[in-house]
Amino acid sequence: MIELGVNIDHVATLRQARQTYEPDPTWAAVEAHIGGADGITVHLREDRRHIQDADVEKLRTLTQIKLNLEMAATDEMVSIACRLKPEMAMLVPEGRREVTTEGGLDIVAQEGRLKKAIGRLARAGIVSSVFIDADLAQVEAAARIGARVCEIHTGPYAHAFHGQGRDAESPAARAELDRIRAAGEAICGLGMRFNAGHALNYFNVQPVARLPGIRELHIGHAIVSRTVFTGLREAVREMKRLMREAAAQPAP
Repeated sequence: MIELGVNIDHVATLRQARQTYEPDPTWAAVEAHIGGADGITVHLREDRRHIQDADVEKLRTLTQIKLNLEMAATDEMVSIACRLKPEMAMLVPEGRREVTTEGGLDIVAQEGRLKKAIGRLARAGIVSSVFIDADLAQVEAAARIGARVCEIHTGPYAHAFHGQGRDAESPAARAELDRIRAAGEAICGLGMRFNAGHALNYFNVQPVARLPGIRELHIGHAIVSRTVFTGLREAVREMKRLMREAAAQPAP
């Protein structure tokens, strides 16, 4: 059954805007859990722009929900993951000037380094994930380095969907969705878990949630944005309902 991982980075963004102690991401994780989230995602960036080390410590010790730690594949971050032991660690590309992650990890160009990082995570008992574009060469490279999960970058689909008047049937949106579908088939065929995320919202999520073999969607900004008006529990419940409704329907 399809699952929802809620990214709570932007709860910390709001806190850091005032350099204060609230809102607390740990509280957000509990509210999301009550609302139906299956997991919590946080990105501990090298520049600590939102989530802080203390947040990850608290989430690991004070919450009872699956934790997915997004991180760059640096020695520092891998060491933090190996110490805290989140259920899953997802390797992502990271640029200091980007607002958010802007593309998938180029595994092909750095297989040796990434294989070493994934080996360390595996020895610590942590499920390893990689955030990649819907590119078959990257999927095959993910399998070679030992990744157990591939999360496909859905940003190009989301931008095509929005740019074509929120029309999931537009040629541009269909083309991007077909790329995600093909990548998902390759991921499953190579024995890895097929996840997806980035720029998904309440309007574009269902075509992705209907894709065959998809296991988990990671969604953050849209849920935190709706939370401003509805509260976090209700925002999570509505996203989960849309996903489950779509997953129960046959793929077109």
